[in-house]
Amino acid sequence: MWIEVVCGLFLYKLLRRFFSDDAVLDVDTSDFNAIFSVASRLEKLYKGKAFIGLRIPDPDSDSVSASASRVNCDLVLLTREETVLISVKNMAGFVSVNSDGNWLCRNEHKRKEELYPDPVAEANRQVSVLEAYIEQRGVSLPQGFLSYKVITSNPKFRTLNPEHFQPEVIRHDQWVHLKKESKSVLAGWIKGALRSAKKEVQESTLQQLQFVLSTAPMWDRLELKGNKYVLGEFQEFKGRHEDVQALKVIKRSKVGRITVQKTSMFGLAPTTLQVLYSFRDYRNGGSSSEWKEMTVRSSTEVLFQPQNCKKVCKFKLSTVSSMSLSA
Repeated sequence: MWIEVVCGLFLYKLLRRFFSDDAVLDVDTSDFNAIFSVASRLEKLYKGKAFIGLRIPDPDSDSVSASASRVNCDLVLLTREETVLISVKNMAGFVSVNSDGNWLCRNEHKRKEELYPDPVAEANRQVSVLEAYIEQRGVSLPQGFLSYKVITSNPKFRTLNPEHFQPEVIRHDQWVHLKKESKSVLAGWIKGALRSAKKEVQESTLQQLQFVLSTAPMWDRLELKGNKYVLGEFQEFKGRHEDVQALKVIKRSKVGRITVQKTSMFGLAPTTLQVLYSFRDYRNGGSSSEWKEMTVRSSTEVLFQPQNCKKVCKFKLSTVSSMSLSA
């Protein structure tokens, strides 16, 4: 009997080796996925451009740490009518607001309430730092063109007293009723939710603003199989010496984006991967349209430190769809 068990385990591992290349992730990507989901929906509804994971320098910060002296913005939506900084809250459970404006969340799986510092006050501070940064880079915005909102996108978000939330908060029950026919972002039933300027800004100003936002400091981005995302900081590649040596060309000062393609056939797990990368084009704030390629072993790993995480995590390169690096 024990021989059968041992043989069964061996066969299972052998089949898993050849038919699966998935790595077990110990990183919760739900908060990151929520940000990208909100950004994607707003871009489609309002024909705008979402800039995700901005890290704006805060000149008034007392911290000596470079990372702590930056303000993290979930996403900034740029349209012809307005620019909106949006803080995405992925809270699940019953949420209430205390007298200080802080949020208390009681999750159905946790008996203890969790305290979240006033998200509206946080977003207000973020938009002030962002506005100062934009002006510092030479773009003057019309009054009212830049605003902020807090979106609670989790369908498990609940509240017994919706009237206690500030007007800047877009609750999930409001978020799901957002309609495409609305001309300004969230007009109608939630008047001024994302305020619309009275007139469009000049095309030159929009182009300048888009350049500023696209070249602002931001988190690195991992896109994983299954439409999962992680924001954080890329550290290095690990693996066979020859693969790591080949991958040394991928430096954030030179390369802005890589994509990973499999080379497997008949559903078998690939032994090698094709890595495509493009060099930065500093003239337009993006990447070159020309792609280079290399082949590395599928056992190669990406070391990446997620945002708000103290430890560095390992991701099998075979589970990565793409990676974007901040300059």
